[in-house]
Amino acid sequence: MNTVLSPEPVLAPDLIEKILARLGLVRKPEQTLAGLREFYGAWCANVPFDNVRKLIHVRAQRKSPLPSFTPEDFFAGFLKYGTGGTCWAGAGALHTLVRSLGFDAERGIGTMLHAPHAAPNHGTVLVRFGETKYLVDSSMLFGEPLLLNENASTSIDHPAWGVRCSRKDGHWFIAWRPLHKTDGFECRLERFDVSWAEFQQMHAATGGWSPFNFEVSARKNRNGEVVGVGFGQAVRLRKDGGVDRAPAAYQERTRILIDDVGLSEEIVSQLPDDVPTPKP
Repeated sequence: MNTVLSPEPVLAPDLIEKILARLGLVRKPEQTLAGLREFYGAWCANVPFDNVRKLIHVRAQRKSPLPSFTPEDFFAGFLKYGTGGTCWAGAGALHTLVRSLGFDAERGIGTMLHAPHAAPNHGTVLVRFGETKYLVDSSMLFGEPLLLNENASTSIDHPAWGVRCSRKDGHWFIAWRPLHKTDGFECRLERFDVSWAEFQQMHAATGGWSPFNFEVSARKNRNGEVVGVGFGQAVRLRKDGGVDRAPAAYQERTRILIDDVGLSEEIVSQLPDDVPTPKP
């Protein structure tokens, strides 16, 4: 894949207005914790985590940069198709938008601990209010900013998308529920103040192999629940805390992506069939 690193991204004012309108926000949020809550809540309710555009791209073996390699391209897809992106794409776009709205934000790198010694593999966003730190994540979509406390565990209590954050061994660990592992999973936060160039390099490296290069994965917060598909399964994290799971063949997968996740029929119709994800 040909990859050209771009300069620090900036969003044009008219694009910001279009994005906020699509998020259902009638004005720019205030640069306060209340404003961040309003904004991130709107993001979680409207921007899915999904690999739809990426899957179309990598399975066609296109040589151009990955979709959503820049925030501008991410938001072009969101405005046209309703798509989001995987973690590097989503976090890069979220960081740029949050900074454009005047918040003190940093890019972060974490590790989804699918194995004890996994390498860093996750992009996220930190927002500061003085010395107080909050995480806003475009993949876990936990509905409101998560306080990162050096001295105590914190949590977001919600039966579908709630998370718990604890501090140990010099790192924060976030326990959450991905759709393919609804009994729980941890993400370890590694470091913040990460450059745009490093973010792009991490993103570009997923073009060769990634768990999101072979099978559709998408999740969205909707009506108090989490809905989506992951690795061949239709999954719903219910508002009572329960889980519904069933195989999702092509027709049902298409219905969920359009009706529940909110993607356009135009983009969903381009998706290839799932193939089993090989080991890296």
